[in-house]
Amino acid sequence: MSPDRPRSRRRAGTVEPDADEAAFVEAFLRAHPGFLADRPALYRALTPPRRVHGERLADHMAAMLEAERERGVVLRDRTEALLAAGRANAAIQSRAQRAVLAVLAARGAAEALDIIVQDWPALLGVDVVAVCAEARALPLARPLPRGFVARMVASGTPVALRAQAFDTETLYGEAAALVASDALARLPLPKGGEALLACGARDPGAYEPGQGTDVIAFLAAVAAVALTRMP
Repeated sequence: MSPDRPRSRRRAGTVEPDADEAAFVEAFLRAHPGFLADRPALYRALTPPRRVHGERLADHMAAMLEAERERGVVLRDRTEALLAAGRANAAIQSRAQRAVLAVLAARGAAEALDIIVQDWPALLGVDVVAVCAEARALPLARPLPRGFVARMVASGTPVALRAQAFDTETLYGEAAALVASDALARLPLPKGGEALLACGARDPGAYEPGQGTDVIAFLAAVAAVALTRMP
């Protein structure tokens, strides 16, 4: 059986080992020379030795420094990822603002539809944008079979992001070949009915579940207003 561990003395909020405890720790480390090497994170909790006592202590200091370097690399990578995500979000919001301003300048629903279908792809940086509706909920939109929207977008969910798009011919017609992944957003029509704003991209990784949906949902709300204005 292992001997009972000695108790430490507490001084000014810290724990200072007494001679027996220090001897216990020293004996343990001597008996398990690979203990710290297998747990490099512990080096961050240790006070580094002065590099004046020979090769073994120099190796100990080198291990501590290496652990700090690795932690620094992790922090740097996380920081760069956050900055990249921030720049990407800013770019998306800027594109969305330009798209909104363009469609709000339309004189009537027909012109708004032309802007959404023809101009939004370039403004939003996607390959295809389509407006589709069931049962003539939007007379100018691409017709959809009944129940299609419910199959594509779960009930109570405004947006569906699909890493691998399907039924693309129904949504995009002749442009279906350009779509590998897409975002489908329900159009909140004031008089009800099922309709979709569909944004398709040829890059299979352009849209994936788990990405943010606020921007596409907002664009769908703006489109719904523009497409139901008189005349």
